Amino acid sequence: MRIRRAGGDDAGAVADVFIAARKPMLAYLPDLHTEQDIRGWIARVVASEEVWVAEVDGTVCGFSSLEDDLLGHLYVDPRFQNRGIGTALLDHAKSQRRAGLRLWVFQQNTGARRLYERNGFVVLELTNGSGNEEREPDALYGWR
Repeated sequence: MRIRRAGGDDAGAVADVFIAARKPMLAYLPDLHTEQDIRGWIARVVASEEVWVAEVDGTVCGFSSLEDDLLGHLYVDPRFQNRGIGTALLDHAKSQRRAGLRLWVFQQNTGARRLYERNGFVVLELTNGSGNEEREPDALYGWR
């Protein structure tokens, strides 16, 4: 596995990972956007933010995005989960932001919360979800 900076050519693969990962793990979330909308949004994100991809044998299998001290996204394709890819992406993000990181995660996403807590993140705030478009309770985590 290798981690590298994403380029414009990676937008489709990053969108594939995002869509594949959210369906089974976050089935409780409402469908607010079409797949076409998601793909357009991902293309804009990859072009404008600091996005990193994890590859196995040339296949993009996960990604993370960073903006200032915020880890905005970290997703791994379900076919590649439980192989240390999420931890590797998280470690890479920490190496890029040695002063600290914050991230938001849905409270129901217990698998992600376990990953973050195992890797030194602590809960800074719990919310009722009124601040996110899904209206789902979430948690702000921090690492220093």
